[in-house]
Amino acid sequence: MWHGLAMHRLAVFDLDGTLLDTAPDIRLAVNRRLAAAGLEPLALAEVAGMIGDGARVLLDRAFAARAAPVPEGAVAAFSADPDLEGGPLTRLFPGITALLESLLAEGWRLAVCTNKPAAPARAVLAHFGISGHFRAVGGGDSFATRKPDPAHLLATMGLAGGGRAVMLGDHANDMLAARGASIPAVFAGWGYGAAWMAGDNPVAADVAAAKALLYST
Repeated sequence: MWHGLAMHRLAVFDLDGTLLDTAPDIRLAVNRRLAAAGLEPLALAEVAGMIGDGARVLLDRAFAARAAPVPEGAVAAFSADPDLEGGPLTRLFPGITALLESLLAEGWRLAVCTNKPAAPARAVLAHFGISGHFRAVGGGDSFATRKPDPAHLLATMGLAGGGRAVMLGDHANDMLAARGASIPAVFAGWGYGAAWMAGDNPVAADVAAAKALLYST
């Protein structure tokens, strides 16, 4: 019964804080930009709380925390940082590979919708050997809009071939994009987003709990 139902289902995943624990390497890349401007580094918890709205907003927040403007060229230099493509501290969250492979085996289509630029997003997925699991990767620079605009999510869904979709993410942007796209969402409670960001969506406390919630939406 599950297999037949899943044949026309699509799971769309956020990247940072949902599939991958990238915050430690993002912190290194952010702190390199701060150091280049003669500013003090940020702690991991500070940077983790800034993730989710793309590179420009992340650096806006980081430099604002040091009461400084973002220097010319800092966003481009940050986006080109090799640690964003699978640095030494980045890890898949426990259980992610098993979840993806289980969904694929049961007929689901998979996609990634992230505000991270598409090139580093694809590179980090390839680094962990899971890029082939996804029919589409919609990055923050792939379309004219990005999350929380539902057009970003809808365009990613279209690239993946459509289907009865559900969004899994750890940020309010994911929940808002799903609502705007009129699809259900599951909040990744293991990620970087504050609990209030889940809104009225179901919360998966860990990856093991996510599969049942994906099926129940």
